[in-house]
Amino acid sequence: MPRHVAVVVPARNEERTIAVCLQRLDAAVHRLQRDHPNVTADVFVVLDRCTDGTAAVASAHGASTLRSDAGRVGSARRLGALRAHRHVRRRGISAGDVWLANTDADTEVPDTWLTGQVGFAAAGVDMVVGTVTPAGLDPARDSRWHRNHVLGEGHSHVHGANLGLRLSTYLAAGGFADVAVHEDLDIVTRVRAITPRWVATHRTSVTTSGRDASRVDGGFASYIAGLDTGDASCAS
Repeated sequence: MPRHVAVVVPARNEERTIAVCLQRLDAAVHRLQRDHPNVTADVFVVLDRCTDGTAAVASAHGASTLRSDAGRVGSARRLGALRAHRHVRRRGISAGDVWLANTDADTEVPDTWLTGQVGFAAAGVDMVVGTVTPAGLDPARDSRWHRNHVLGEGHSHVHGANLGLRLSTYLAAGGFADVAVHEDLDIVTRVRAITPRWVATHRTSVTTSGRDASRVDGGFASYIAGLDTGDASCAS
C-alpha cells in the first residue's frame, strides 16, 4: 500500500474549469483518507503560462501551486512530479511508497478515483492507464467517439487526464518528456518497456471537457474537432 499520493494537475488558462476539478479531487482525497486513513495526499497545480485567474482560483481552493514558463504540457507534468518528489523526500518517504496520479484541469474525477488506483498499487501494479469520457458532445460526435473507443478492461487508449504511476517506476522510466503533445503516450510506452505490472482499466474512468478549441495543435481538443471530418487520429 502506498504511503502517499501526489496528484499533479497542469493548467493553462483554466479559471472556468479548475474550481470544479479541484472540488472533485477534494472528494477523491477525502474518500481515499476515509478508506485508507494512513495514506496521505497532496494536490499540485502547475500553472503553465497562465494569463487569466487560474492561479487565484487554485490558491483560493487551497491547492499547492507552482509556475511553469515552458508552455508545454510534458514540461508542466514533469515539473509537478519533480515538486512532488522533493516534497516526499523531505518527509522521508521513498519513491516506491508514493503514487503519482495525473489528471487535467478540465477534468472531473469520481470520488473513488484515488481509492481505485491505490487498490491497484497495493496489489503490486506499477501503472494504471484509465479511460476518459468527453462531456457535452453533440449526438454525432458522441456516436463517433464511442465507435472509436471501447471503454472496458484492457482498453488500448492513453490519456494524461487519467494516468497513475508508482513514483519509483516513473523515475526509472525517465519521467515525462518536455513535449507539447503525446507526453502521456510517451511515458506509458517507456513504462511498459520496463515493467509488466500495469493495467488498462475502465474502473477509474473520468469525465473530461469535450471542447474542440485546442491550446496546442494535435491535443485532445484537436481530436474532438477531428470527429467531424473523420480525422480523429491525433489522440489516443
